[in-house]
Amino acid sequence: MEPVISPVSFRKWWDRKIRSGTKKVPEDLGGKKVADTSIEKQLFELLQTVLPDLEERLDERYLVLRAINFLQPIGRRSLSEYLTTGERAVRNIVELLKEQHLVETTPLGVITTDKGTQTLWLLKEYIEKIKGIEKLERQIACQYQLEQAVVVAGDADKDLTAKKEMSQAAAQILQEVLQPGNILAVSGGTTMAMVADSMNAFSKPRKVTVVPARGGLGEDVEKQANTVAAKMAKALGGNYRLLHIPDVLEEELLRPLLSSPSINEVIEMIKHANVLLHGIGTAEEMAQRRGLQPDFYRKIQEEGAVGEAFGYYFDSKGNIVHTTPSAGLRLEDLASMDVCIAVGGGMSKAEAIKAFLRVTSVDVLITDEGVARKLAQKD
Repeated sequence: MEPVISPVSFRKWWDRKIRSGTKKVPEDLGGKKVADTSIEKQLFELLQTVLPDLEERLDERYLVLRAINFLQPIGRRSLSEYLTTGERAVRNIVELLKEQHLVETTPLGVITTDKGTQTLWLLKEYIEKIKGIEKLERQIACQYQLEQAVVVAGDADKDLTAKKEMSQAAAQILQEVLQPGNILAVSGGTTMAMVADSMNAFSKPRKVTVVPARGGLGEDVEKQANTVAAKMAKALGGNYRLLHIPDVLEEELLRPLLSSPSINEVIEMIKHANVLLHGIGTAEEMAQRRGLQPDFYRKIQEEGAVGEAFGYYFDSKGNIVHTTPSAGLRLEDLASMDVCIAVGGGMSKAEAIKAFLRVTSVDVLITDEGVARKLAQKD
């Protein structure tokens, strides 16, 4: 059995797996990559001189191909509505992609071909270079003392494919980080549920145990941390333990529950997790998910709360303005984790994510381009 990964070995692993190379390419794409050369940039600038709208045309075709790949099969009208682009313009782009054998039409809608999937990945790498995404990732990692920042194109608030791409990135990193015998703690929410769904595309069997990072919230069962934990464990070929306690309880009600041997055993497993995967929420979003009273939200809003994580509400400067009694991980537990991975995107969360990075440190941040550029701005 391989040893449990430690913070020091994680840093060595990360240097070897990520920083020493470029981003991992799925094996079924043949391991092809876009070469990182200044000649490419010079060539693109030359082409822009001759074709000033080249970048715009390339970007719009990339966005259509990416949307088809994530949403397939999809009809052209639905694709047009999703991209908020005229149906005629989308139809023309789809026809161009068909001529290049990148997509094909079926009775159920448009789908990508194998060539289209491979081209999408290579095009993604190229567009990231054009937009300076890799430079942005390095800047954020340095600025917030992260081991790695992963940035995907788009704004997750407006583009579901950006959120799906973040989820796939998280699933892929988990595959690399998790070691046999590890305990993985996961939070709940829409993004975490999408990560769990993405695990099937990458997973190789792992002898790990998955636990919910927190108790349950009053929301759809699919987004509950318990559900996410069970789904991830199944995809990873591991085991799971569930925490059957509401996330928000008064201290006098919570204390006797935590004294239960079965519940206390799960709590101990959570606090001794090796790897943590969690989302980041705005103060308003998390107050609503916890079913807290409007008067309470108005109170913490007046105190400047912009974000929440693990029961702590904090302002834009990273000051804790309120805490809630709850079962599961607390902010102070993160320091003992070997690897902490935070996933969050959408401009509506930009301020909350920036504040969270001032409250505590994580190893990996996975976000979208809009949030990343906000994070890179100096105060």
